[in-house]
Amino acid sequence: MLDKLFKKTKYITVSQKALSNIDNSLSKRPSIPSGAWVKCGNCGKILYRKDLKNNYSICQYCNHHFRINARERIDLIADRESFYEFDKNMTSANPIEFKGYRDKIKNMQKKTNMAEAVITGQCTIFKEPSVICVMDSNFMMGSMGSVVGEKITRAVERAIKLKFPLIIFTASGGARMQEGIFSLMQMAKISGAISRLNANGLLYIPVLTDPTTGGVTASFAMLGDIILAEPGALVGFAGKRVIEQTIKQKLPEGFQSSEFLLQHGFIDSIVSREDLKGTLGKILSIHSRNR
Repeated sequence: MLDKLFKKTKYITVSQKALSNIDNSLSKRPSIPSGAWVKCGNCGKILYRKDLKNNYSICQYCNHHFRINARERIDLIADRESFYEFDKNMTSANPIEFKGYRDKIKNMQKKTNMAEAVITGQCTIFKEPSVICVMDSNFMMGSMGSVVGEKITRAVERAIKLKFPLIIFTASGGARMQEGIFSLMQMAKISGAISRLNANGLLYIPVLTDPTTGGVTASFAMLGDIILAEPGALVGFAGKRVIEQTIKQKLPEGFQSSEFLLQHGFIDSIVSREDLKGTLGKILSIHSRNR
């Protein structure tokens, strides 16, 4: 009985040759690079990132428009090698000495390779000249600080000087709290510049992308002659939960989507990303002929 208690258990042994065959089999498997696939946040389908990019960053199954950065947007809209950037190196100060703000700005600049949350410049779209401003939600959620306001205002003033139409692609979480009242002042500042643009008879087209919220929506995003939006974009001032808690009512399905805004007459058209350049080109062409 004691012999059985201390008897070694026999396990299956694998020969060296078999191990070598397994290693060879594993080495022949295709290597899938990290980040090659992405999950659609709307329908849940798994998408090959390269195919997604070739399809304007639109889900081929549900037409969900993924967020894209400012440089990608410019590449999609501007004619090849026609974009000239304004105020490239303008960066934020820390007007109210908000703790940690300077470090956050530096980290964002390193992460996004942008100086601030908006890129401004001039370009042609199907050979039609225009001044464009492209906000980027990757930089502090596209929040509007004093530099964002200054860059957009200067771009508007250049459009007036050049007598070019103005296009602003909005993407923002609203005013930048780290700059306090200086951030809120940008709403009036940009709106005043757009009023001068209008007085000079120049065209202004805002294109609302996901998300466009807060002070941006409450000011220049809704002041356009023709207001366009991408499908499914979140557009609003306060968040849905904040509104529901304030008015003690349940909001309707799809509230604050670009489709809801079109249905209620707040915007003029919803344009899919692959058609956006062509649509803008046609509008600019008609406007230039009428002038």
